[in-house]
Amino acid sequence: MKILIVDDERNIRESLKKYLSLEQIDSTAAETGESALRCLEREAFDAVVLDLKLPGISGQEVLSWINSRGIIAPVIMISAHGQIADAVEALKAGAKDYLVKPFDPAELVIKLRNMVEDKRRENSLEAAKRNAGGENLLIGNTTVMRELSARIDRIAGSDVTVLITGESGAGKEVVAREIHRRSANGQEPFAAVNIGGIHEGLMESELFGHEKGAFTGAVARKQGLFELAGRGTLFLDEIGEMPMPLQVKLLRVLQERKIRRLGGNDDIPINARIISATNRDIETQVREGRFREDLYYRLNVFRLDIPPLRDRAEDIPLLAAYLLKKLSFRMGRPLPALTPEAAEKLQAYPFPGNIRELENVLERALIYREGDAITPKDIDLRRVEPENIPNAADGEPVDPNAILPNGLEGIEREAIRKALARTNGNRTRAAEELGISRKTIINKIKAYGIGL
Repeated sequence: MKILIVDDERNIRESLKKYLSLEQIDSTAAETGESALRCLEREAFDAVVLDLKLPGISGQEVLSWINSRGIIAPVIMISAHGQIADAVEALKAGAKDYLVKPFDPAELVIKLRNMVEDKRRENSLEAAKRNAGGENLLIGNTTVMRELSARIDRIAGSDVTVLITGESGAGKEVVAREIHRRSANGQEPFAAVNIGGIHEGLMESELFGHEKGAFTGAVARKQGLFELAGRGTLFLDEIGEMPMPLQVKLLRVLQERKIRRLGGNDDIPINARIISATNRDIETQVREGRFREDLYYRLNVFRLDIPPLRDRAEDIPLLAAYLLKKLSFRMGRPLPALTPEAAEKLQAYPFPGNIRELENVLERALIYREGDAITPKDIDLRRVEPENIPNAADGEPVDPNAILPNGLEGIEREAIRKALARTNGNRTRAAEELGISRKTIINKIKAYGIGL
């Protein structure tokens, strides 16, 4: 936590700095409103302690400047007894709280910690909303995973940029989250964005934010992910998909540690650590001029290569147990066991789609299964490609929907039909067999138009 103290009385500045230091809180002191503005332009602070009456630029004017710039640090106003009415006006103008001199510094620390934690929680929720969540567990006990974990430990304590490489679905975001979790700022927000999943026209706004009126539809100021990450981590997935103009802007951020919102004129200091990832051969992209070499070296200070699932097949039973627990909870079904034979079948398969494909296979198995445990016959390892799939019998292409009609919905529809056929249309017994509630099966029968 870093606090800016703004007060023209030297003894107050020095005593507050000393007390905050004893509380393990870093701080910077400014004696005038002008010097406070210079500090805020140069560095990002978690909160500001601002005296109402200052020589030159007043505390009210500093507060207005903070609001106009969209600086997200909460402000505590401090005032003398005769200025309480002015302090109340400051609250209306955007200050989060105020204290009357002389005040107990312990009370100030409590207020500061509460405000910073509230803002951190708010930013974390907003970042998670934009990212739709993600996994936080690094699972595996193979040699390659133990080595990976040891390398994560070595870099977690620093703030160096990290480039994570590996095949699609191998768990690059999981590793990024683990680096963040083990870092000193693990309680700070983790903001993630898939560069390849955002329209190029919206990408700059998502990363840097925008000012009101920056473009059609920008009805209010919006914080970008760099700001929401605070002192935490910004994870840029599929960095190789970043358009060249945005690569230039990202390079500037890494060099200057400042951003500028779309439609804005002011630079805003940022503190977030940058972790990026790609499943592409980024060195080839650099050689071919599709990725800036200077940006590559900025991002690739430390490199982590994630092993594909086929190189750690011994971890599959552990991963399967975790994924089955998660999927069963999400689907509202009893948690099944995985028989040794089923685990062996999974371990023998190379999983080109890595952990993401394993999760899909287990999700289908939960729908297909007929008993209390998942057996080899419940595990369908046929891969469905986006184009035609060769027919093993005659070599002719077939429609993927003939194998998996309408994806997982088709599988679920077929499983419900089969369960109803086995129970002679008894919805209650069919629901019990599938491990879902009677209400759920009735809703799905209606949704899928299943005739009895």
